Amino acid sequence: QVQLVESGGGLVQAGGSLRLSCAASGRTFSTYAMGWFRQAPGKEREFVAGISRSGVSTYYADSVKGRFTISRNNAKNTVYLQMNSLKPEDTAVYYCAAGGVAGPKADYGDWGQGTQVTVSS
Repeated sequence: QVQLVESGGGLVQAGGSLRLSCAASGRTFSTYAMGWFRQAPGKEREFVAGISRSGVSTYYADSVKGRFTISRNNAKNTVYLQMNSLKPEDTAVYYCAAGGVAGPKADYGDWGQGTQVTVSS
């Protein structure tokens, strides 16, 4: 089990940028694939991006491809989500998650508490 704490959310104007961070506890961070998900009010949680254990492979939802970048630093036990060209429809609570494999259909067993991202028009 790994404990995850997200940070970096906030209020930004459309077209702006934010970088989310997710710090993981424990010494086994590099054995986990990581993902970012989001949930907007009244909507189901959706996959945003995923990254493999080594960071070599990344996966993105079509809605964020070309605007968001997921990365990780295994020495710092941290995964990041760089969000550029933000749109009001990106407004949601963003969660990071840890799992055995990366990708939108993977089983992520550990979740953070979430961080709010609000994009104003």
